[in-house]
Amino acid sequence: MHIEFRHLRTIKAIHEAGGLARAADQLHITQSALSHQVKGLEDQAGVELFVRRSKPLKLSAAGMRLLRLADQVLPQVEATLAEFGALRDGSTGRLHIAIECHACFEWLFPVLEQFRRTWPDVDVDIRPGLSFDALPALMKEEVDLVVSSDPEDLPGVDFVELFDYAPVFVAASSHPLAQKTYIDAADFRGETLITYPVERTRLDVFSQLLIPAKVEPAGVRQAELTAVILLLVASNRGVSVLPDWVVREVKYSSDYVTRPLTKDGLTRRLYAAVRSEERDKPYMQKLIELARNEARKLQSI
Repeated sequence: MHIEFRHLRTIKAIHEAGGLARAADQLHITQSALSHQVKGLEDQAGVELFVRRSKPLKLSAAGMRLLRLADQVLPQVEATLAEFGALRDGSTGRLHIAIECHACFEWLFPVLEQFRRTWPDVDVDIRPGLSFDALPALMKEEVDLVVSSDPEDLPGVDFVELFDYAPVFVAASSHPLAQKTYIDAADFRGETLITYPVERTRLDVFSQLLIPAKVEPAGVRQAELTAVILLLVASNRGVSVLPDWVVREVKYSSDYVTRPLTKDGLTRRLYAAVRSEERDKPYMQKLIELARNEARKLQSI
C-alpha cells in the first residue's frame, strides 16, 4: 500500500468536515476528484475506510487507524515545512563559531549575548579553533563562521572585515622597558614573554615581530586567562603583547604601561570567514554588525 501525504490530509479533512462535499471545498478540489482518490486508497488497502450511508460520514475501523497516522505525521510535516521556511527567510539556522584568536573570547561573548536576544531561534555554539583546523572545518560545514586574522584564498569562502586592532606591549610600570616610547624586537631578547597557550605562528608578537626579526625571548611562559597574564606582568614576572582592546582597562592603571610595537606601531585586522552562500543570511549579517559595533565600543574606552 502506497500512502501519500495527500491521502492523510484527505482522511483528516473528510473526518473533520463530516462529508465529501465540504471536505472537497477545504482541499480545493472537486468532489468527484476526492471520491476518486478515496476509492483508489480503499482499493490499495483492500478495506473500506468509511461507513457508507452514515450521516455525517464516519470512518471505519481501518479509517480511524489511518486518521491516527495522519494526526501523528501531519503536524511533524507542517513543523518541518515551517522550519524550512524559517531557514529560507533567515529567521532561524545554525551558527557554530570557531575562534583562532584566543583573546577574542572576551570580545565575542558580549556580542553573542546581544545576538541571542534578537535571534533566539538560531543555534549558537563556540569552538576554540586552536585544537583543530578551523578553515577546513568551515569548508566541510562543521562550523559556520571562523574568527581569524589570517585571510586565505579559499574557494567558496569569504573573509569579511570586522575591525583593525594594534598589538601592544604590556609591562609593569617599574619595568626598565617602561621608559621607552616604543618597543622593538631586540628588546625581547632578555625578557620572559607571557602568552596565551597558542602556537607561535598564531601569536602576533611572533608572526609579526619576533620571527621576521629572528629574535628569541629569554623565556616563554603561558597562561590561559588575560587576567592571569596581567597579574604576572604586574608582578614583574615577565612582559606580554596583547590586542589594544584587551588592555583597555590597564591603560588607566598605575601598575602597567602599554607601548606600541616598533616606531610606527603594528596594525592587524580581524575577519569573519564564512561560506559564500551564507554570507548574506540575515542572522549572519546581524552578528557581523554587532561584532563591529562591540569592537568600536571597546576601542573607544
